[in-house]
Amino acid sequence: MNQQVIIFDTTLRDGEQALQASLSVKDKLQIALALERMGVNVMEVGFPVSSPGDFESVQTIARNIKNSRVCALARCVEKDIDVAAESLRVADAFRIHTFIATSPMHIATKLRSTLDEVIERATYMIKRARNYTDDVEFSCEDAGRTPIEDLSRVVEAAINAGARTINIPDTVGYTMPHEFGNIIASLYQRVPNIDKAIISVHTHDDLGLAVGNAMAAVHAGARQVEGTLNGIGERAGNCSLEEVIMAIKVRSQLMNLHTSINHQEIYRTSQIVSQICNMPIPANKAVVGSNAFAHSSGIHQDGVLKNRENYEIMTPESIGLKEVQLNLTSRSGRAAVKHRMEEMGYKEGDYNLDTLYADFLKLADKKGQVFDYDLEALAFINTQQESSEFYRLDYFSVQSGSSVLATASVKLSCGEETLSEAATGNGPVDAVYQAINRITGYPITLVKYQLSAKGQGKEALGQVDIVVEYQGRRFHGVGLATDIVESSANAMVNVLNNIKRAQLVEKEVQRLQQHNKHNSQETV
Repeated sequence: MNQQVIIFDTTLRDGEQALQASLSVKDKLQIALALERMGVNVMEVGFPVSSPGDFESVQTIARNIKNSRVCALARCVEKDIDVAAESLRVADAFRIHTFIATSPMHIATKLRSTLDEVIERATYMIKRARNYTDDVEFSCEDAGRTPIEDLSRVVEAAINAGARTINIPDTVGYTMPHEFGNIIASLYQRVPNIDKAIISVHTHDDLGLAVGNAMAAVHAGARQVEGTLNGIGERAGNCSLEEVIMAIKVRSQLMNLHTSINHQEIYRTSQIVSQICNMPIPANKAVVGSNAFAHSSGIHQDGVLKNRENYEIMTPESIGLKEVQLNLTSRSGRAAVKHRMEEMGYKEGDYNLDTLYADFLKLADKKGQVFDYDLEALAFINTQQESSEFYRLDYFSVQSGSSVLATASVKLSCGEETLSEAATGNGPVDAVYQAINRITGYPITLVKYQLSAKGQGKEALGQVDIVVEYQGRRFHGVGLATDIVESSANAMVNVLNNIKRAQLVEKEVQRLQQHNKHNSQETV
């Protein structure tokens, strides 16, 4: 029988603990609504007793979420449980998640107690929580370092007290997958009443094993996995739920398991969490990273073009992405270049593939990734030299401060003429961009702005990578300088030159089309 694995999301509780600044109630609700659309079964949205702000957030989310079970965290403390229940009571149904440490180290040094006292306290608090709801989850904090005999005693007592979900956390990310799987398997063998509860796992990524441990636990019988979107969380983070979800989907026949997740909402939800939490997703992040479905190797690109399953175990569409991405680099083959030109609507007779590919390799060796507008420029105007740059930044100055509206003056060389403009903006970079826009008149929308450091110390360079949208197309720009504002200006000038080349390509393509049309008419 194909069994369901319950997905328990704790992005808004455990995940938020990793953020430098707390999220607003509005931000938390936006994430909660996205998680609901994605179809998470349970969402843990806060620790209500910790602050009035957390209480308000939990209450607001509980009032608005209808299709996922809303959960709040509480220590095995009367006040915690009472406050959690108060924050959740606006919901039709809710879960209280209470916990206490069970490892010898935590009991002795943190709680200064004994295992018997811990069991007594846990039992009492679970019963107290059951006065408010039938849905009570109990966690054995630091279960990964708790002797199996002790852990079995705690779990049996918690189930007898009324806990319907028993969570086994690897709190410090210490265990190996085979160890963690054995813990779950041993509990099924040792705890006589274990069939009366769902066994859950909550793993951390301190050794990079959170997902591996979670999957080992699922293989051993766990039927709830706790984690966060993008794996955000304290220290090295939590189990990445999107990875667990897709692992179960991709290998469903092997494991005979499924989730109720709307997989096509995964990418959008991941992006929402990243943007609101201000935590960029690494390019090589499994499932949701920008390179997860990107192919740069010529051999791989050729294989994907012939049959996507050659190098893809899941499709980008399965997580809500539209298509596979072939990154054109110096490792790309002729087939990939030809395919990209065909995607842009060009036939091989419109250009010389041999010449284009030779020029492409030269540009790729110098630039790295080659974009569509670069390829068009090589095919139709054959320019890749810096001397062909139409726009050049001659000069800029900025005045800004805490009590002064940022003002920028910019001078650009635009072909044979030099133009100057001044503008105000929301900060020095925006002021420079506004001044540049006044000079060019391009209705540009900034889509992405990313700053990174190249080098260390006083000599470090600031690299600015931007993406803008212009007339329905996206253009990339890169700027590098010791001054961030100058880097930003250089990146925008880089974009302007890419746009200019695209315009020249458009004119040249139109000219060629007219020429071919004229020749065909003469032939007739």
